[in-house]
Amino acid sequence: MPVALLSVSDKTGLVDFARGLVEGGYALVSTGGTAKALRAAQLPVRDISEITHFPEMLDGRVKTLHPVVHGGLLARRDLPEHMAAIAEHGIAPIDLVCVNLYPFRETAAKPGLAPEEVIEQIDIGGPSMLRSAAKNFASVTVVVDPADYTRVLAAIANGGDALELRRDLAEKVYAHTASYDAAISGWFASQRGERFPERLALGYERVQTLRYGENPGQAAAFYSEERGRGLAALKQHGGKELSFNNLLDLEGAMLAIDPFGEEVACAIIKHTTPCGLATGKTALEAYQKALACDPVSAFGSVIAFSVPVDEAAAQAIASLFVECLIAPAFSAEALQILGAKKNLRVLEGAARSTGTALDVKGVRGGILVQERAPSVLDDHNWRLVTKRAPTSAESKDLLFAWRAVASVKSNAIVLARDGATIGIGAGQMSRVDAAFLAVHKARAANHDPNGAALGSDAFFPFRDGVDQAAQAGVRAIVQPGGSVRDDEVIAAADEHGIAMVFTGQRTFRH
Repeated sequence: MPVALLSVSDKTGLVDFARGLVEGGYALVSTGGTAKALRAAQLPVRDISEITHFPEMLDGRVKTLHPVVHGGLLARRDLPEHMAAIAEHGIAPIDLVCVNLYPFRETAAKPGLAPEEVIEQIDIGGPSMLRSAAKNFASVTVVVDPADYTRVLAAIANGGDALELRRDLAEKVYAHTASYDAAISGWFASQRGERFPERLALGYERVQTLRYGENPGQAAAFYSEERGRGLAALKQHGGKELSFNNLLDLEGAMLAIDPFGEEVACAIIKHTTPCGLATGKTALEAYQKALACDPVSAFGSVIAFSVPVDEAAAQAIASLFVECLIAPAFSAEALQILGAKKNLRVLEGAARSTGTALDVKGVRGGILVQERAPSVLDDHNWRLVTKRAPTSAESKDLLFAWRAVASVKSNAIVLARDGATIGIGAGQMSRVDAAFLAVHKARAANHDPNGAALGSDAFFPFRDGVDQAAQAGVRAIVQPGGSVRDDEVIAAADEHGIAMVFTGQRTFRH
């Protein structure tokens, strides 16, 4: 009779799987809580101590670390000397292992736990059994994911040698244990305050294979840092499968609304940068103000809201061709209206950044890793550097402009008024060109830049950008400062009667 060893922390589907194994002719061996769950379901099961003849000890730290277990897993069935060796020591082969590991990630993420509590969730026996079984996949079936229970039972029911299935499951095991070890390594590094250890182990899980990458002909896939978090947590209503570029734009959209916290905000994104961004009293008002910034570029955009979308906002959005729409929630009426748009991807859920994840960018032969930019941008450390101080209304526009420009591709200039962008100059090679483009885009959309506030993601290297803004009627500027020509730039602002503040913080976005 073949033997199945079951020891799981996640007991999802366990009883049905074990019942299927018994019906398939397997004898069950188990440990601790797993054995208790199986007995509660009236399934025949032996404790692991019955085959090791050794009790569980050290508060459960040692129960499967035994030659009887690993000999039964690692013995090659095609080598008579292996089979003779285990027979000599009274070891029976183990034909199937079902193990999922202690919830280390989930435990480590809980606030306030002592390091000792987290360390107890480092699984030792589980990974050891998985790796032993996976190494001997030629004879042993190894299951680490409850999602695979169905196909394992189907293979048993069909009979025959399911070698390709066992090989596939073995590959999955090594990826899983590598990711598990990466999480543990990362936690140890965090305990000593090290964000960038000598060896960086990253564990990602594939969410989906994408139709193609940035362009047809480029294969691509979406991987998640943690199952059920970030963009992978979103619930999609209708529309086609998300594309590589959709996901990039969704990230840009969330980046744009993050700095506005609990405010009602709407961002309209094209090619990962905003073409309109605004706050308002309602989702509809924020959308209308954002759309007014550049209605031409909004065609085929991705739109994000910081608040639920109601019927009124959905009705307005439905008149525009939109690729994706993301919000924390949608009313039933809104979903009905938006559902009539055949190709619109409606995404529901909270995908806000936790502030703990690393920002990873690929380069040839390696990756660049940095802390994520802070999502909270305020005016606490601003410094007035001109003779004229901004008015109360200008100060509000400056704070909005500073938050807005952080999500715009560098070199970036934003013109803002009354909680909305009215002109955006993005991705220019010189800052004066970005200022020129922002003014041009404002006028093209019938906005008068006279009296607007200007936000710049980095310092002005020369006074020409300020002169450009002054010609358009800009009355207040917020920028990081730090140029060797700051005095020249400040003098230009004073000449034009512009109020200027330095933030001391750059928000480049390459």
